Amino acid sequence: MKKNIIFALICIVIGGLITFFIMRKSTDSNVLPDSDLIHEQMKNVSKLVVNEAKISQIYNYKDQKSFMNLISFDKKALVVVNADIQIQYDLYKLEYVVDETTKTVRITSIPKEEIKINPDIKIYDVEESTFNAFKGKDYNAIQEKVKKQFEEQVLKSNIQANAKNRLVSELGKFLVVTNSLGWTLQYQESTINQLEDFANFIP
Repeated sequence: MKKNIIFALICIVIGGLITFFIMRKSTDSNVLPDSDLIHEQMKNVSKLVVNEAKISQIYNYKDQKSFMNLISFDKKALVVVNADIQIQYDLYKLEYVVDETTKTVRITSIPKEEIKINPDIKIYDVEESTFNAFKGKDYNAIQEKVKKQFEEQVLKSNIQANAKNRLVSELGKFLVVTNSLGWTLQYQESTINQLEDFANFIP
């Protein structure tokens, strides 16, 4: 009887040890190393960051020809531009290095923004004279001139600043995960301690 009890106790102990090691192995297999967690986060942020806007603008076009400085022949038009604008950052192109020895993530290259402007240009209220009439090439010239002016205006607007803010917000996810793991985040050779650091380093 005692032998049976001892045998049963031994089986229970052995079974418990086997269960312990199996559970421990199973638990350990679900825990990713820090570097793998960082790579996973990098993959999550690898996407296209897009900032969209719509802008409308009105231009007055005027061209004048004169005859012997005595008589002028004018042609005028009202030009209306409605445009869809996209400023995007392709974070699939972001380059980085994970250094497990120093526990450092170094972002080496952030892709430049891509600006896409799709203008819809319409011409209204055309006024012309017999000796200075609108021709096909005039309409093409107006569209090219207005498009150039419009693009310059977009670059001076706050659309780029808004796009940059969205980029900084996405990059901030790297800062959260590296800080939580006790790692250091760098952009090139500069350490990133807060979101504002990204804003200072990104042109």
